[in-house]
Amino acid sequence: MNKNKEKLLAKRYSSEKRFQFLGKSAIFMALLFLAFFIFKIFSTGYTAFQKTWLIVPVNFDAETMYLDTNPSKEDLEDADYFEISLQSMFNLDKNANEKQQNELKKMVSYFFEREIKQELINDPSLLGKTKDIYITASDDLDQVFKGNYPRDLPEKQRRVTDYQLKIFDQLVEQGKVESKFNLSFFTYPDSREAELAGIASSFMGSIFSILVCLAIAFPVAVLAAIYLEEFAPKNRFTDFIEVNINNLAAVPSIVFGLLGLGILLAVFQLPRSTPLVGGITLSLMTLPTIIIACRASLKAVPPSIREAALAMGASRMQTTMHHTVPLSMPGTLSGTIIGLAQALGETAPLILIGMVAFVNTIPGSPMDPAASLPVQIYIWAESAERGFVEKVSACIMVLLGFLIVMNLFAQIIRHKFEKKWS
Repeated sequence: MNKNKEKLLAKRYSSEKRFQFLGKSAIFMALLFLAFFIFKIFSTGYTAFQKTWLIVPVNFDAETMYLDTNPSKEDLEDADYFEISLQSMFNLDKNANEKQQNELKKMVSYFFEREIKQELINDPSLLGKTKDIYITASDDLDQVFKGNYPRDLPEKQRRVTDYQLKIFDQLVEQGKVESKFNLSFFTYPDSREAELAGIASSFMGSIFSILVCLAIAFPVAVLAAIYLEEFAPKNRFTDFIEVNINNLAAVPSIVFGLLGLGILLAVFQLPRSTPLVGGITLSLMTLPTIIIACRASLKAVPPSIREAALAMGASRMQTTMHHTVPLSMPGTLSGTIIGLAQALGETAPLILIGMVAFVNTIPGSPMDPAASLPVQIYIWAESAERGFVEKVSACIMVLLGFLIVMNLFAQIIRHKFEKKWS
């Protein structure tokens, strides 16, 4: 008999050890995949936060720009910078033929004329002088300098010619190529040129969309949760509503995108590709999540709080609004932030309402056309240029950082204001 008990006990212990091993293995595999994912994203995207500049001597010749010796600011704004900009690039190789001069011009972004113009506007004393100006390198040379571009391919398979590589190598040897923090990645809107593309437009589009979503979803969801939990009679109709709220929380996000397309754009004729429409669509998707979180927080408040308030003569409304709701607010706010974080990462509904359009301006209000960070990732991932590869990963890093901050904020709110009942 004792032997049978010992066998059963040993079997139990071995079963428990197997279960622990499987659990630890599952956690290890999850952490391994997460570490691989983070490593892949960061190793590919960190170079996007650096920008390659060519240091080119520019002669600000007043005669070439058709300027007087003492021009006004308006004159500097209207001056012709095209010739001195081209000449500054051609001077990198004074023996270059027409074809090679065209290749020299392509070594920098099309924005280089404006960069030279801005330099003179900032310092008018440069007129008639020569100064080394930092000019944005093309995305291909940027990738060459970062070591992301294969130089050993045949010239026909490269966008960078042998001549451009030769001039670039000479500039590197002369110390005329530098890599600095890519501030334009955060301050520029989207662009067809990878070296000039930034996330300013999509970042502001995400901010405006989330603010619109919060302004609509939070009050409606909280009021609905309070009514259903504290005031609504328990009957088949309210049971039907509760079941549908739970079902809506599991509806694919693309369905809400179709709803926004069919109702907000087709019926109400709201402006397409705007954070206003995106925020309203995301609010419909977020409503069930906030309602469920708010109701769970209201249920967590002990009945003794309600009973004590009612016993002191408070009305049902006063009991709810002065006692129950404030005590449930930490859980409600953390659920709201988690719901907004989920909405921030949505792509499908925003694509359907037109926020996938190319927008090269920074929106100033929810009524202006804009993209969003997830949609920006989708747009850049579809681009063929090598320079967009690192920008996709960098944009994912920014989005992940945004989501992590929002989730940390939700946890801080919960731990700071949450009351534990004994």
